[in-house]
Amino acid sequence: MTTLKSKLQEDLNAAIKERDELRSSTLRLTLAAITKEEVAGKEKRELSDDEVQKVITREAKKRREAAEAFAQGGRPEQSEREKAEGEVLARYLPKQLSDEELDAIVAQAVEEAKAAGAEGPRAMGAVMKIVNPKVAGQAEGGRVAAAVKKLLVG
Repeated sequence: MTTLKSKLQEDLNAAIKERDELRSSTLRLTLAAITKEEVAGKEKRELSDDEVQKVITREAKKRREAAEAFAQGGRPEQSEREKAEGEVLARYLPKQLSDEELDAIVAQAVEEAKAAGAEGPRAMGAVMKIVNPKVAGQAEGGRVAAAVKKLLVG
C-alpha cells in the first residue's frame, strides 16, 4: 500500500474512533475513489503516491465546485459542508502556490517560450508545457491557464 493511501486509511480509522462524521465520510469517499481508480482498466494495480495525490486533488476540486453550485442555488448549509470536506482533503495536498509565486513561474516560462520562438496568444500551448511540470499539484489548471493568458495577451 502506498504511504499516502495508508495515511488516509489510518486517519479514517482515527476519525471513526473519534466519531468525527465529517472527516470519516470524506476520507471514505476519497478512499473509494482511489480504489475505483486502482481497478479501472484491464487489471487491478497499486497507485503511486503521485497518482493518489491526483485523485485527492480531483476530489477536492469536486468539493469546491459543489460548494459553489450549492451557494448559487441558495443552499448555504450544503455549501458549508462541501467547503469543510474540501478543507479535510486539503491537508493531504501540497501547499498551493500564491498568485505572486504562480505569476513569477509563468513569466519565466513566457520568456523561455519567446526564446524558443513562440510568441503571442498562439504560444499558450508552448508556455503551458513549460509551466505544468513546475507547478504540478500546487496550482489548479484553470488558475495556471488564466495566468498564462493574462501574460501573453496583456
